[in-house]
Amino acid sequence: MPLTTTGELVTRAAARRSAVASFNVITLEHVEAVVAGAESADAPVVLQVSENAVKFRHGRLLPLARAAVAAAERATVPVALHLDHVRSDTLLRQAPDAGFGSVMYDASRLPYADNLAATRAAVDWAHSQGLWIEAELGEIGGKDGRSAPDAHAPGARTDPDQARAFVAGSGVDALAVAVGTTHAMTTRTATLDHALLARLAAALDVPLVLHGSSGLPDRELAAAVAGGIAKVNVGTALNIALTGAIREFLTAHPEAVDSRGYLTVGREAMARAVTGIIEALGAVPAPS
Repeated sequence: MPLTTTGELVTRAAARRSAVASFNVITLEHVEAVVAGAESADAPVVLQVSENAVKFRHGRLLPLARAAVAAAERATVPVALHLDHVRSDTLLRQAPDAGFGSVMYDASRLPYADNLAATRAAVDWAHSQGLWIEAELGEIGGKDGRSAPDAHAPGARTDPDQARAFVAGSGVDALAVAVGTTHAMTTRTATLDHALLARLAAALDVPLVLHGSSGLPDRELAAAVAGGIAKVNVGTALNIALTGAIREFLTAHPEAVDSRGYLTVGREAMARAVTGIIEALGAVPAPS
């Protein structure tokens, strides 16, 4: 079906007190697995390409983006394309022509005033191009291989009053909030600050986004949605599934040299992970 937009999916999910699952993709196998997993769950989905993934692909956005668009257009559920954790203004400006309907602009590493100013400038440009834009406030941590801070340490979490001012001053369409998750977790042991999430949901009139969701067990994922999260970002869980399946295959078949054998089981494992996460969120089925 035609490519949809993240804004449409998130707005619909927020209105229904549901959430759309958004998966970071690195290879064509990731793309195919996310679409297959969403189709199995009969739910809409967002394909996310991060700035780090673009760097891995020698700084070239278009090859993976074109593959993602082609897969989305052949999917039986609505699929959107989102550019994630963008710090480079050059990359930001490539988004519309590459088929992206949304961008997460990440200036969260900067002091508050600088984050606000940079995000406001990005929002003004993005909106002029018809892009839906997400930003981050707080310290979710764990990106770029750096050790993550204590997700519950004072100052790491998103302050509701500051978040209200940030949204009003920046004009963002959605806000990623720090409520206890960390990027790149390989164990599902994270817990959310549900009281803070409730305060943020009450304070803000834009959809809330949860990053670092691979570290949450199913019950916490469901509770996040019940608490007001409308977009749930997942990346590491797919890589765990992919790597684990390939490792098991190659251990059982040390003579294997045809990459199609181990990539097939890896892709299937990622698709199962996608379906499981969507079902844990209680995602609303795709519209007929």
